[in-house]
Amino acid sequence: MVSYVNSGTVLGINSYIIKVETDASSGLPAFDMVGMLNSEVKEAKERVKVSLKNNGFSIPPLRITINLSPANLRKGGTKFDLPIAVSLLIALGEIKQESTKETVFLGELGLNGELRFVDSVLPIVLEAKEQGFKRIILPMENAYEGAAIEGIDVYGMDNIIDVIRFLTLDEDERAADYIPVKINIKELFENNQYEYDVDFSEVSGQRELKRACIIAATGFHHMLMVGNPGCGKTMVAKRLVTILPPLSYEESLEVSKIYSVAGRIKEFDSLIVKRPFNSPHHTITESALSGGGSIPKPGVISLSHRGILFLDEAVHFDKRALEVLRQPLEDRKIIINRSLGTFEYPSDFILVAAINPCPCGYYPDRNKCKCTDVQIKNYTSKLSGPILDRIDLCVQTEQLEYESLRNKDNKEEDSASMREKIVKAREIQSERFKGTNTRFNGEMSVGEIEKYCKINPGDEVFLEKAFRTMNLSARSFHKILRVSRTIADLDSSKDIQKKHLCEALNYRMNGLYN
Repeated sequence: MVSYVNSGTVLGINSYIIKVETDASSGLPAFDMVGMLNSEVKEAKERVKVSLKNNGFSIPPLRITINLSPANLRKGGTKFDLPIAVSLLIALGEIKQESTKETVFLGELGLNGELRFVDSVLPIVLEAKEQGFKRIILPMENAYEGAAIEGIDVYGMDNIIDVIRFLTLDEDERAADYIPVKINIKELFENNQYEYDVDFSEVSGQRELKRACIIAATGFHHMLMVGNPGCGKTMVAKRLVTILPPLSYEESLEVSKIYSVAGRIKEFDSLIVKRPFNSPHHTITESALSGGGSIPKPGVISLSHRGILFLDEAVHFDKRALEVLRQPLEDRKIIINRSLGTFEYPSDFILVAAINPCPCGYYPDRNKCKCTDVQIKNYTSKLSGPILDRIDLCVQTEQLEYESLRNKDNKEEDSASMREKIVKAREIQSERFKGTNTRFNGEMSVGEIEKYCKINPGDEVFLEKAFRTMNLSARSFHKILRVSRTIADLDSSKDIQKKHLCEALNYRMNGLYN
């Protein structure tokens, strides 16, 4: 008898429905599994056999063949244990084939029949819904993750016996005894989006840097901070995520899919509702940054999608690792080629980098800095021209005096009030880009720049002079216009004015651009 059940797998970030077929026939006893399987899937037969035996189901001496179709897709992970067990029980006559109709199964089996947590659940549930499946059965630890997708019933189970009982009940009994897991999406977002342990009110001074943070967060612009050690660069970077506009449900699904595939969603967790913040150590490798493996898992670049990638002491990163950033900074996606195919991951993030101005960190204070001009040039040149050209804002931090740090009467602006300004300007952008794939000014195409960055003739002359004097590239010129548009939005100005252009140009002249 040939039986089948439906399961799912992920290749890169794309998900696919997999049909698990089982044939149990007379002949020389064997248990074969085929379908382009890795070692984790091949080991499933041992887990399944022992799990069924320990729960009262003996497997007779038959020739059993299990095929995971389509056979041209690589299958990995332990999520196929449950569908293999259910398909085998159907072939042995323990469960009716009709009971698994319109159902997808996922889950790892323990030797005692316990259902255990697996990764990549969210994209598979989303694919199952799109293909018209009505329900999905998975481990209880994954149920809240799967329940984030509306329009499909998600059942969390503790063990194989629960699954078998579910499949052997009729519709009325099943409805009475088993309730699909549901989560309140609206409540999830409202209760968790703004819960942070840090706040901008803790940052003393640094007015220009805070202003740059507001601009970067409003338009999703990349930013470089240059300053002496201990002046607050890292402190500010960690708080930048607290003023970003909140994730929409669609953006949350995008981010959560990446984290699910990477195995970063924990047991009993659901959607990622806060914008990601990642700060890798400078020893990180190219593959860890971009995504590694024969079937690459998302790297730190993709894990920062819709959030912030912070490179502290950026000049100490391996130069080859930094150059990996070129494509995602420009295209907002990263493409990885492997022997098994080409994998594309979304990588739309704000790059925030921090560096010292010289090897000792105290330039231009010549009372402290003893670095030579050659040493300073060699130090800062570790950031290549193409990388610097992709950065929108370069900000020099200020060295704070004792009075600024100890003056309790000076109340610093907090994250909530900064975010209020950003959200107001973000609403202007939302209206501007309604009906397009563009979300922020930093994403504008050249055509959109021509359409939305209007400048009066007098200011056009000023901009042309600045372009020639600063010897700007075409990319830098367009970035200045994008930043100017964001500054104008913060001023609620319909058109870009000269003061907006001057501020945007100032961020190109700061720091390493001198």
